[in-house]
Amino acid sequence: MDKKDILELKRRFKKEACTFTRLCGCYVDGEKNRILKLGETFLNIEDEAFYKYLEIAKKVLSGALGNNLLELEFPLEEEAAGGRQQFLNALRKSALKDENLLERFYDLIIENFEFSGNYLILLFHDAYDVIKKTSDNLALDESEEVYEYLLCAICPVALSKPGLGYLTEENRFGARIRDWVVGAPESGFVFPAFTDRSTDIHSVMTYHKNARVPHGELMEGALGCAARRTATEQKQAFEAIVKKAVGGDEEVSREVFYEIQQGLSDMAQSQPEDGGMAKEPLRLMPQDIGEVIAETEVPEAAAAMIEESYREEFQEEAPILDYLIDPKAVEAGSRRRQERELVKKVATLEKQLADSRMAPGAPEGGEEGGDGAGGTKTYDVILRVKPEKASQIKSQLIDGRKCLVIPMDENEHAAINGVNTKV
Repeated sequence: MDKKDILELKRRFKKEACTFTRLCGCYVDGEKNRILKLGETFLNIEDEAFYKYLEIAKKVLSGALGNNLLELEFPLEEEAAGGRQQFLNALRKSALKDENLLERFYDLIIENFEFSGNYLILLFHDAYDVIKKTSDNLALDESEEVYEYLLCAICPVALSKPGLGYLTEENRFGARIRDWVVGAPESGFVFPAFTDRSTDIHSVMTYHKNARVPHGELMEGALGCAARRTATEQKQAFEAIVKKAVGGDEEVSREVFYEIQQGLSDMAQSQPEDGGMAKEPLRLMPQDIGEVIAETEVPEAAAAMIEESYREEFQEEAPILDYLIDPKAVEAGSRRRQERELVKKVATLEKQLADSRMAPGAPEGGEEGGDGAGGTKTYDVILRVKPEKASQIKSQLIDGRKCLVIPMDENEHAAINGVNTKV
């Protein structure tokens, strides 16, 4: 499934376009005990709850592809009789009207979902009449196929926060009654996948709210698919590889990581344009990371260790290049390089200035008027006046001492060593 497929489904999750036929669910407590089961025709649900359920369904198709949304393929054994793909297919075709299949499904989720607290399993059934589209994306009245699918959302249920509230019947403020509130989905899936506007019974799209800690046990235990790492997990693993190779110095490790991030960013930007056609995302192979590191100032021993660790860490599947790029790290690295270049330029200018002062023919001490300590010119009095005022300054002997006389009008001010004075 790509972004267009996902958006096509999500656009239908509104009152006038929704075609969900049935909603079923099971409320489970923190001890994995069933508290309540529900099942009803979706269009018969009261409006207030109807819209809340639609919000939950939309959330299962939200987030970044490859990170919050991971598409999984069923292994062949799960597509055989008794496999989980076969079971989900039977549940789909039953339109959620077979209680025995629903009981088995709830058991499957409860046994394979690790969560500390109460949660609600929701299962939606939909039959979407996919309308044909022309090559220029214009819809026709003719139906292409009926995409029948299940959408599952697993939502945490927690007590609302304590607080003060207005008690209407008693006409006073008091402790608010705490309710059990259904939160946004923690995890979920859509089966079968909707690929190129068509049913793909060999795949399932899974949702994970926390991309740092996705529910791998759900992918493997409940769906029977090999768990995949999110883009966030891959990025964290890659950063750990760099830190381990460089050593314990946090500052050096950060600098090396920034350099490598810049190299990855440059590689991504150097990819040829696709001419508007969809193309396979570029995967970063072990030899590619070696080439990136070769263009940086990473020590040779650390570079070899990074390449070898990368090969071992991602031996099953090389990550997509874009998933490993951290825009914040690229930006931070760029700022640091600019700062270092600025420091170098300042140092160069200071050296050039010092050399010019020491050059033959330069005034002694670098400027007329004598030296201060270390050959630097010093003055006892420094005047800074407006150009029109400079012509009014006169030298005059007063009580036998040479003085500078500066005429001052009534509205003029002067500052001596930073202290304002008024004549």
